[in-house]
Amino acid sequence: MTSIGQIIDENSSRTLAPAAVASQVALMSVISVAAVITFNVLRPKNKAIYEPKVKYHVGDKKPPPISDSLFGWLPPLYRTTEPELLEKFGLDAVTFLRFTRMMRSIFSTVAFICCAILLPIDAVYNLKHVPSSGRNILSMLTIRDVEGSYLFAHVAITYMVSVVVMFFVWRHWRVMLHLRQQWFRSPEYMESFYARTLAIMHVPKKYQSDAGIRAIFDSVQVPYPTTSVHIGRKVGRLPELIDYHNDIVRQLEQVLVTYLKDGKIAKERPTIRIGGFLGMGGVKKDAIDFYTAKLQRVNKAIEDYRQEIDTRQAENYGFASMAAVPYAHTVANMLRKKHPKGTDVTLAPNPKDIIWANMNKSPADLFQKKVVGFLLLVLVCFFNTIPLFIISILANLSSISAYVGFLGAWSTASPGSFAFVSGVLPPGISALFGVALPLVMRYLSRFQGALTHSRLDRAVVARYFAFLVISQLVIFTLIGVGFIAAEQVVSEIGEHVSFADIINSLHSLPATINSTYINQSSYWLTFFPLRGFLAVFDLAQIVNLLWIFIKKKIFGRTPRDIREWTQPAEFEYAIYYSILLFMGTVALVFAPLAPLVALAGAVVFWASSWVYKYQLMFVFVTKVESGGRLWNMIVNRLLVSVVLMQLLMVLTIGLQYGFKSFLWLTTVPPILFIVAFKVWIDKTFYHKFLYYIPSREELEHAQIHSSRADASGNRIERRFGHPALHMELFTPMLHANMMPLLGEVYKGPIGSDKAKLGEYGGKKLSAQVIDCGIKFASVEQRDLEYDPALYKRDRGEVDWDARSMASAAIFGHRPSESASAYHQKANFYATGGESGRSSPAPMNYSRTNTQTEIELSRLGQSADNLPLLHDRGYDYPMSRQTPPPPVPNPPRFASPSPPYIPGGGVHLSPAEDFREAPLHRPYTPSREGLNYATDPPQYNLAGRGARHPV
Repeated sequence: MTSIGQIIDENSSRTLAPAAVASQVALMSVISVAAVITFNVLRPKNKAIYEPKVKYHVGDKKPPPISDSLFGWLPPLYRTTEPELLEKFGLDAVTFLRFTRMMRSIFSTVAFICCAILLPIDAVYNLKHVPSSGRNILSMLTIRDVEGSYLFAHVAITYMVSVVVMFFVWRHWRVMLHLRQQWFRSPEYMESFYARTLAIMHVPKKYQSDAGIRAIFDSVQVPYPTTSVHIGRKVGRLPELIDYHNDIVRQLEQVLVTYLKDGKIAKERPTIRIGGFLGMGGVKKDAIDFYTAKLQRVNKAIEDYRQEIDTRQAENYGFASMAAVPYAHTVANMLRKKHPKGTDVTLAPNPKDIIWANMNKSPADLFQKKVVGFLLLVLVCFFNTIPLFIISILANLSSISAYVGFLGAWSTASPGSFAFVSGVLPPGISALFGVALPLVMRYLSRFQGALTHSRLDRAVVARYFAFLVISQLVIFTLIGVGFIAAEQVVSEIGEHVSFADIINSLHSLPATINSTYINQSSYWLTFFPLRGFLAVFDLAQIVNLLWIFIKKKIFGRTPRDIREWTQPAEFEYAIYYSILLFMGTVALVFAPLAPLVALAGAVVFWASSWVYKYQLMFVFVTKVESGGRLWNMIVNRLLVSVVLMQLLMVLTIGLQYGFKSFLWLTTVPPILFIVAFKVWIDKTFYHKFLYYIPSREELEHAQIHSSRADASGNRIERRFGHPALHMELFTPMLHANMMPLLGEVYKGPIGSDKAKLGEYGGKKLSAQVIDCGIKFASVEQRDLEYDPALYKRDRGEVDWDARSMASAAIFGHRPSESASAYHQKANFYATGGESGRSSPAPMNYSRTNTQTEIELSRLGQSADNLPLLHDRGYDYPMSRQTPPPPVPNPPRFASPSPPYIPGGGVHLSPAEDFREAPLHRPYTPSREGLNYATDPPQYNLAGRGARHPV
């Protein structure tokens, strides 16, 4: 009778499961081809999904022409060059595409080297020294059974791989630095107001005023003066109330559209269950009445809150504008570690990029939130490792079948289906459980106090990548070792070995680690085909099509849904970067051990680079341009992946020869090369990457903005005032064919009026007013889609001072009209004062910088459509100290009060008083130089860039 130990040994020899790998590769290849065919068939007739940027683009940045023929989308991909991509789609998109090209170049080269050298060596060794019963087609192409001097061929390959990675990183870093400096000098960035603005964080209580901000700059030696300053103002719970109001409007619109679907009243009114759990218990209420009453209460709460906002206090952050962009960068570079009066002075982010809820957090609040957020993150990651046990079980079905009866019977009766399940399910479950984790990490990073959406992107990349490496590489391998240990124990129990002997035999367990992580290369050979399919699946957007079909046919789509759906979606750089980096890590780690994994990675990177190029050219937009700010941190993690490859080779040689032989030291030098390369990269490229460092000629010809223009127009307050003070409240909208039925939905008199919608740039639409005073705007079929002209205005290059005029030109109403009637009490915002001037700077200061935020050493550490900030509360001169008398509330059914266009603040041409600020103050040799540290402040806000000037 065959012993259980023999059964286990026989199954262990089949750990790589060639049939399972072949099943996964075949399945993913077939459905990937089907997805591409589906995309080619559906694309010409569904341009709103597959080519939205053809209709919605900024200025003249329209994507290149694309044919409706079956493969008409391919020529624009290979004909469009990088300069054209940079001009039309921004540096963030170009950075991502350059990263994909770098990865495909690296892994094409690595796969060629490894396959050409290692595959013949491993195959020959296995044919000569390994019996046919102990090998299969996949194990013959790995290092698993290789011993002796043959191993040092793999060591030599790690040297070559390290050189390849360093070469391509250097080559692309050099180009990225050129692109970044070119972006700094682009007209869009140079004309942006925030590009010449500084953010001042952690302002002490005594300096929390406009005069206090000026005093902070007066206390330090900087060569250039400020042109205007602004201290943040407390808005209390107003942002929370506005978000709550808008959520209620969305819910009310959805229940009404569902109830009045296709212009017909449903048989039963929609209901909602308040309280209870999973549909059990609680109280059932009429959903329309419930949301209507809630909306009425929130409207009243917001109105009352805005009446009290005159007495708001200053916050602990502020902003100061400089006369020119080079001046702002120079001062930010000088003060990056100076902390004048205990503050942090950095380049200001794009206002669209700011997470305003986190701007006023004190250091104590941030510390508390970081601790709580870290504990929650650890808890989330712990529970997300549970699927790894399921994946490990599925990946080791052949071994488990030795002592699980039904699995053994299944394996014998139907080896084809057994191999198919063991090859397809593990990577599928891994991808399924990884969908929500990046979103949870983004939420926790925001909770921990991230100040900008660009910082959230960096946090998600750092944490998600670290989680993937730790869980799916390290822990997954340890689980595999546990399976082998369990097999060994079961085998010895079957042979009636004593407990003491079983414990003593476990000392050989480290020797099994080598074969364990090499055997797991079969799992990664099934992982890469899945990732390739998911990339192609993104191209086909089948899920998006299905969801729109279901929502349209079953629930109905609100006008707001249609309007938001028609404009291009935002590209999730953080998630895609993390996935590509993890794929690169897996391919690098296994390249010298199982070269087929590197080959699979190269194929997937080639497919991904073309898919993502199409998506960034025709489908997705960048949330807020950051100028390729993620480049440095993704390169850092790529270098970490090379180090992980070297460490695994150290472990392999150490386990084969024993660590006492010191032969493992032959694998150490490449690690030192990578560390030295990283230091050199930082000194050569990174310091110049963060700041715009102007030449003397650029300083002499810099475009200077006068303090008079900045102060008289309150430009800094318009751009960096809290958006809650100006944000338009949503007006409930319904399809025009549903409006006649509104009288049957609500009892009581229905009035007629006009609703001026901020979502439509202040355009007036017909509206009906129900008894409680809530307006419902009527949206005609022709107005459902997002207006391309309005899209250009919202995302384009028009200066915020001129946007109200742009609205007038687009929609044909008077320039004096405003889109808001809610801000009559926001007039006490400006606190007065004139711009101060600073003293000369000391003789010496450094223009360099070091790593910031979440870079290589901090592995543990996305769609604001902010409204236009042209509000009547921003028209007062800075010297005015008292608010105007309050405007009485309009009658119940009256139209909003005549809007207001603020005056002043118009961007001046060079001939119109541009040279008020001094060009440069010479350094005084007698002054003592400032001692600046090399590290930047913790809150570097300069993550987002200037593609869309504000």
